Amino acid sequence: MLRKAKLATLGLLRSAGAFELVANNKWRRERLLILCYHGISLEDEHQWRPPLYMQAELLERRLETLRAMRCTVLPLGEALTRLRQRDLPPRSVAITFDDGTYDFYKLAYPLLKKHQFPVTVYQTTYYTDHEMPIFNLTCSYLLWKRRGEQLDSARELGLAEAMDLRTELGRHRVVRGLIELSERENLTGQQKNELARRLAGILGIDYAAFSATRILQLMNAHEVAEVGKNGVDVQLHSHRHRTPEDEVLFRREISENRVRIRAMTGTQAIHFCYPSGVYRPEFPGWLEKENVISATTCDAGLVDRHANPFLLPRFVDTSSRTQTEFESWISGLGTLVAVRKAAPQRYVVPED
Repeated sequence: MLRKAKLATLGLLRSAGAFELVANNKWRRERLLILCYHGISLEDEHQWRPPLYMQAELLERRLETLRAMRCTVLPLGEALTRLRQRDLPPRSVAITFDDGTYDFYKLAYPLLKKHQFPVTVYQTTYYTDHEMPIFNLTCSYLLWKRRGEQLDSARELGLAEAMDLRTELGRHRVVRGLIELSERENLTGQQKNELARRLAGILGIDYAAFSATRILQLMNAHEVAEVGKNGVDVQLHSHRHRTPEDEVLFRREISENRVRIRAMTGTQAIHFCYPSGVYRPEFPGWLEKENVISATTCDAGLVDRHANPFLLPRFVDTSSRTQTEFESWISGLGTLVAVRKAAPQRYVVPED
């Protein structure tokens, strides 16, 4: 009910010309909108997990909207520098993609090149080095493919309860059980992949064919190098997509991630994105020690020059966002109508 009321209000404000009024305002010119995207569906991922995936057609409409609304799309680093210098052009926007998935390379990257828009990719690197599907995402997706079923084969996987796939909660319990099993037995990434293969066999899914689609996989080293060579700004997202609460382990995640990115792109990564949008008060200080100069969150908002450079808000765009919502955030009015913290996207299991 509240969402319907908000959308109705935004529709009335757009019709009344409020979007254009705010977009042209000095207040908006002094602020940067950082857009956040995750996955672009190779097949049906947007149906499985709408908060993470959108179709390529929708992404293209978003990019066309940026041009139609006369936005200035800037590289992230330049945008943050010009923000501090109070030199932002009208309707400034920076585009970011989290994780560095293969679908970015296959679908998003060509669209961004077509529109000549700069983009930052926050690249996690464990699954770049180890080319296989991301374990817990894969388990969730495969179980969703068999939604509505009940299976008595759980013991073959080491699970105590039968697999009830009729509800999202039931499927989540199976995924949670598999993750706990992998942690309890200290499985390597390759062993987790074999467990996912066994799950696929029980579900009657051809795991080799699934893997060949590159769904739920990251860009490999050659693909990261290619996009980096052709203008994509590849930045830090931790090596194993995790933020340990121990300083030594946290900083190791950054340094390992940076070393791998430098090896692939030849550039020194200095901007960071918190995996799953999760951060703690001590993290900014640890990042500063690693010579990181900015960090983005999944908190909703526009960035002004007084913002903490290690807690930069973004607008997380998803399949469930309407065109009116998207336009309201470009104009700046969206953040005035409602600002709330986005729910963290906890979806990549740490790897050793």
